[in-house]
Amino acid sequence: MDIYTIIFLALAVFIFLRLRSVLGQRTGSERPPYDRAAPNVLQRDNNVVPMPGSVIDQPPPLPSKEVTPPSDRWKGIAEPGTALAQGLDATVAQDSSFDPRHFISGARSAYEMIVLAFANGDRRALRDLLSSEVYESFDAAIKDREKHEQKTETRFVSIDKAEIVGAEARDRSVQITVKFVSQMISVTRDKAGTIVDGNPDKVADITDVWTFARDTASRDPNWKLVGTGSAH
Repeated sequence: MDIYTIIFLALAVFIFLRLRSVLGQRTGSERPPYDRAAPNVLQRDNNVVPMPGSVIDQPPPLPSKEVTPPSDRWKGIAEPGTALAQGLDATVAQDSSFDPRHFISGARSAYEMIVLAFANGDRRALRDLLSSEVYESFDAAIKDREKHEQKTETRFVSIDKAEIVGAEARDRSVQITVKFVSQMISVTRDKAGTIVDGNPDKVADITDVWTFARDTASRDPNWKLVGTGSAH
């Protein structure tokens, strides 16, 4: 053997040892090769085991965004299946910010403000709270009092009840009708102070049915009075 053969043999042994140290040796515990013929399963003790990603490994489905209204959605406000409940459902579908209890609270305040503003002839306050049609009606009554030089004095004793009795959604508008049961003292006097209507010493039971509306396409979140009526 010449010197070149010895050098090549030594180099071959060196390369073999390096490869062996990098690749390692089989120990008999290696995983079997992947079965390309069955990409969705692994064979284990002759049983088919689902691979990750199958139905069994998926988390429970997330609830749908379109949640069906529960039967007690309007508990204390409207009975399930009634026209009022259906009207409230339609209102929320068009105005997701609507909350009946919050609305009733605001309606009570608006009711008192409007009644007192009308009695005092406060057109500025009324203009912000009434629709144009209702404002014209109120304004006409105020002008009639002014023409006859009369003044009205009104004082609330209590608002005993305020409940939603109607709800409707159409086009871009939602309307809520509220029945108010209140007690108040009201009297109208002429220029000389003579009583022409009412009694300053008598508490009157008043039942009003008012309808408020809001344009859901408008950025203005406020409701306005669009209809008035009374019940006896």
